[in-house]
Amino acid sequence: MPLTRRAIALAAAALPGSALAQQGPDQLPGFGPDPRLPAPDTSHAVTNHPTRIGWPEGHTPTAAEGFRVSRLAGGLDNPRNLLVLPNGDVLVAEAATKPKEPRNAEEREKIAQQRRSGTMRDSANRITLLRGLTPAGEARERVVLLDGLNQNFGMALVGDSLFVANTDAVLRFPFAPGQTRITAPGRKILDLPAGGYNNHWTRNLLPTPDGRGLFVAVGSASNAGEYGLEQEERRAAILRVGLDGSGETVFASGLRNPVGIALQPGTQTLWTVVNERDNLGDDLVPDYLTHVQEGGFYGWPYSYYGRHEDPRLAGQRPELVAKAIVPDYALGPHTASLGLCFSTGAAFPAAWRGGAFIGQRGSWNRESYSGYRVLYVPFRDGRPDGAPRDLLTGFMANPRTGEVHGRPVGVAMDGQGALLVADDTGDSVWRVTAA
Repeated sequence: MPLTRRAIALAAAALPGSALAQQGPDQLPGFGPDPRLPAPDTSHAVTNHPTRIGWPEGHTPTAAEGFRVSRLAGGLDNPRNLLVLPNGDVLVAEAATKPKEPRNAEEREKIAQQRRSGTMRDSANRITLLRGLTPAGEARERVVLLDGLNQNFGMALVGDSLFVANTDAVLRFPFAPGQTRITAPGRKILDLPAGGYNNHWTRNLLPTPDGRGLFVAVGSASNAGEYGLEQEERRAAILRVGLDGSGETVFASGLRNPVGIALQPGTQTLWTVVNERDNLGDDLVPDYLTHVQEGGFYGWPYSYYGRHEDPRLAGQRPELVAKAIVPDYALGPHTASLGLCFSTGAAFPAAWRGGAFIGQRGSWNRESYSGYRVLYVPFRDGRPDGAPRDLLTGFMANPRTGEVHGRPVGVAMDGQGALLVADDTGDSVWRVTAA
């Protein structure tokens, strides 16, 4: 079925006036605080990976009116996540998905296709430091701060320690802002569950509001528990641990793949963006943005978007479905909403302050592409309010062929009030400023 649906989609793309295209938030279903959700389709099985072509010389993503964009750094190797240090230095986590050992011919072909398209590459396993700005908006210096890691993603600075989340562990390194190389060995403070055929390998980090611990975001090992829930121990959750790795608790659970995590300025409330499940339809299930309640359960794998029961697990845990928390804001189906930060400072126009920026890496399992943009979700009175707006587009070069220049993931505000965007497929970090 995947090949048949893909063939139909490509044939449709060749027709004059075809509706097959990349859809924006004004066209997609499943957006906002009260999304309309279609009935689930358990026969859905679309594979529609994009093809990486890179950025032509002189080309950049397209910024919304009133903004301009420059390339802070290019020639990186799958930059996924960002951390801005107090002195203005920017740390870039460079790492990539590793292919699993294929279990059958279909999985072998899927991996081969991703290799051919350039969407799966070897993992750099390093952190690069960017420092300073040229008049053109490029970093003045670029050095390798730390290498020899293992699919690193999350980074957090607490006091004189830099915490780094590999896919299988959290490490603690002695570090002071200003350093350009870490030579001291890291000390492992926490083992993390790794593996799983869904490749949810990223592990994000965030200091707790009191500075005495860390939030650790860990995605599921599966789409909907199909490999056995014993594989999901300490996964599909946000953990909380002490700075020495002790006292681990599950802060919130039922979050299929919570990647972006951030504290809301002024309230210190934890928020996350969650990459939801597949194979229930082109328009199911929407990814979402939500505040995270301590002890809260958000449905996975038994239900989605609150108490909508997943038909593949119908009747298995009705007591958990009954207590599933409804997320705050839907972000569209299969958009791969992964990056999250809040708009801070006064450098951006007032209409772009106080809300959340979200990096949507984009779909691979939807007939019409979704995502491939950086969204802004406005807030009022501490909650999302109003329609989302595109801040950065142009990552997809041709929605009819699936050719992409890049795919945005991590987002962060720098010390001057600009938004930084990690473009893993475009091997760049972009810097967005008010024009």
